[in-house]
Amino acid sequence: MEKEQLKNKYLQQIFQYIQDGIIIMNHNREILMMNPSAKRLSGWNLGDRVPFCSFCENRKKSPGEHTCYLIEHNEVPYFLSKMPTYHGSKIDVEMSTALMYTDSKTNEQEFLLVLRDQTIQLKEEEARISKLIIKKLIEAKEEEHKRLAQELHDGVGQSLYTISVALQAIESYVKDNEKLNTYIEEVRNELEQVMNDIKLYSYQLRPHSIDQLGISPTLGTLVDSVQKVHPGISIILEADFEERCHPSVEINVYRVVQEALHNIIKYAKASKVVIRLEKKAADLVLYIEDNGVGFDLQHVKKEGLGLKHMEERITLLGGSFTITSAHNKGTQISIQVPNWKDDYR
Repeated sequence: MEKEQLKNKYLQQIFQYIQDGIIIMNHNREILMMNPSAKRLSGWNLGDRVPFCSFCENRKKSPGEHTCYLIEHNEVPYFLSKMPTYHGSKIDVEMSTALMYTDSKTNEQEFLLVLRDQTIQLKEEEARISKLIIKKLIEAKEEEHKRLAQELHDGVGQSLYTISVALQAIESYVKDNEKLNTYIEEVRNELEQVMNDIKLYSYQLRPHSIDQLGISPTLGTLVDSVQKVHPGISIILEADFEERCHPSVEINVYRVVQEALHNIIKYAKASKVVIRLEKKAADLVLYIEDNGVGFDLQHVKKEGLGLKHMEERITLLGGSFTITSAHNKGTQISIQVPNWKDDYR
């Protein structure tokens, strides 16, 4: 007797607190009993009729067949559909049913209807697909950068070098023509400037060293090039990391440092920047700190695309991105990503 009471007590608690909506309805779809979750999901009340879902409203029926697919088939494991709620909107639900009781005299039946809200799962799936699309777009963008950088370096760069050699040959034949020599020297200087620009553009698109040497040497080259252009800023690189990572990790970490340095130079008015790259357990850890003017983090997060893109890149790698800043207290960026090595090429 006590076991039976305990069993009933547990069943009542399950009925009250389970997240799935549980409804007992008759063959006319009149609600005889419902739990709080069903009430919360639908807004229906005892005595209301359960409306037909979008599947039942639109499906083709045989003559004499009940509109409700669940009642017609008595027992259905589950299927997905849209169910109208009390305020007119429709929610995505997973529905299942089972025949609970049949009166032998009147042939009236009672059905168990279980509703499971699919809204959260659908939103999670949409978020997953959105992240996947962003990831593929970033990968496609980097591949295009790699192709263009290679074309500039091996194609356009080599062609310009050939022209430079040709100018040298021409110069040897016109040694006595001072006016022409002066003109050729001007052309040579202009050509050299164009070749330097091409080299710079190629590097900005995709540094060759990142594929050949890895992240640490490439960051060293980046810091050196920025330091030359902006000698008033002291940039310290501490790269205690010599291993190779997955190409996606290397290029995305590089892009974050590149974007961070760009922001520091453009907005921070900093005199010192520290960049530290190290291995922590199985992760790659990056830390960037400047002593600049800082900023209102909430305002910049709403307005600035640069920070969003940086965070997006790290999030897609399965890592964490943290940034702290305040007026006149500088900015600190902390990043931790899994040190992938699979499919390294």
